[in-house]
Amino acid sequence: MLGGAMKQSLVLSLVFFLGIAGSALADTQIAPQTKLSAPPNIVILFADDLGYGDVQSYGHPYIRTPHIDDLARSGQRWTDFYVAAPVCSPSRGALLTGRLPLRSGLYGRTIRVYFPNEPGGMPEAEVTMAEALQQRGYRTGIFGKWHLGDAPHALPTRHGFDEWLGVPYSNDMDWVGEPGFEELVAMSARGDTEGREQAFARRAAKYANPQESDYAAPLISSRRQQNGYEDSVEQPTVQANLTKRYTEAAVDFIERNRDQPFLLYLPYTMPHTPLFRSSEFVGKSMGGRYGDVVEEIDWSVGQIRQALRAAGIENNTLVIFSSDNGPWLTMNEEGGRAGLLRDGKGTTFEGGMRVPTVFSWPGKLPAGVVSDIGSALDLFPTVMTLAGSDVRTGVDGMDLSDALFGKAPSPRNELAYYRAGVLYAYRYGPWKLHLITEGAYGLPPVRTEHEQPLLFNLHRDPSERFDVAAANPQIVVQIQAAVARHRQQMVPAAPLFDARLTPGGE
Repeated sequence: MLGGAMKQSLVLSLVFFLGIAGSALADTQIAPQTKLSAPPNIVILFADDLGYGDVQSYGHPYIRTPHIDDLARSGQRWTDFYVAAPVCSPSRGALLTGRLPLRSGLYGRTIRVYFPNEPGGMPEAEVTMAEALQQRGYRTGIFGKWHLGDAPHALPTRHGFDEWLGVPYSNDMDWVGEPGFEELVAMSARGDTEGREQAFARRAAKYANPQESDYAAPLISSRRQQNGYEDSVEQPTVQANLTKRYTEAAVDFIERNRDQPFLLYLPYTMPHTPLFRSSEFVGKSMGGRYGDVVEEIDWSVGQIRQALRAAGIENNTLVIFSSDNGPWLTMNEEGGRAGLLRDGKGTTFEGGMRVPTVFSWPGKLPAGVVSDIGSALDLFPTVMTLAGSDVRTGVDGMDLSDALFGKAPSPRNELAYYRAGVLYAYRYGPWKLHLITEGAYGLPPVRTEHEQPLLFNLHRDPSERFDVAAANPQIVVQIQAAVARHRQQMVPAAPLFDARLTPGGE
């Protein structure tokens, strides 16, 4: 944040946009309050590759999401909520730790996510939200995709969760009859570019018409025991049933833990491709296979809310719905959409890192639309505050509790956009400064380091079409100063994802 003399010198030039960046809570039905009679249950519903424009309440004209939309209508729909990275593993690590991937090491310069047979995983030194809540007497369960290491020491039950049912990584990472990750790396090392390209071409063709027989993803069940852990593996899992199985397990967890505070983390495997849905949802949506998958996730949200009501604990439960990054646009019809935002997954344009996010807590949170800036990094300190804990040392997130209760604007007025551990862009108020621009997965634009950074006003131009740097040189200078301060505060950890490229590396 701008501070001291610098802040005073910028008041006149910044006051107009600092005032605009406040809350816009509409149709408030409940008086703001923060005094809690008991620690709340926390439910985090986290979709995979769901784009900003993929649900009705965020603008999709055909995909029907009545349960998510009702959650947004009765709760808070945040318009400017971001993840900490535009791809799976670093984004999920940041949500659980409240720390930028650059600090935790959960990133890579070359390898962007964790792959199967990973020797590393979530660092032992990192404190997860689940671990911190366990110390407050919470029961903790995760039902869904982990993607922070598949070695036994890296599984979620070793990092604060009492139980887990889910797939350890992305559902497209166990190809039947195709070279695995290590072989693809070896191909690159020995210069077999033709073989590598042929392998990827075969895979690309299968994404458009996915078959269960093409994949061998495992489904792991794990529980903490007094004297260790109980792990079992089902391989291959039936991917068409994943959303239903996660939901059933989550509902069971709610029913078993209704009399004590709990953290329920439900990170869906979909709509990450390949797309699979249960038989009840085949052909249900006007949005094709992708729409079917999203509508089944919406059904799951409805089931979770119904279970909370049936248990009589809905009014003591904060429900958060969000996504791990933007849509995978290279998958065309199978990859979702970012609505009015530019680009998608893998990029630091808005479509890659701004995600649909809803908070709901009946009787506690005022309903409406919030246009403040928020980040998945902020969930850790926010949840800790609500749970009555001060375990927030060393995190990059900010406590959003006062903003949620309508007592104050979000404390977050700045946001760093990282890709592969490199700072690509920086937001301050409505302004976004691009230092580096680059498309993802072979899409334009080509990587460009801008000697003269690009500047966009996101309130006027959320699609990032009009560079207004030339007309606002003072704003460029001010944000460059904020970038310099941010960099001074960063002490990078070694990129853990790249350790596999070094013999014996972990």
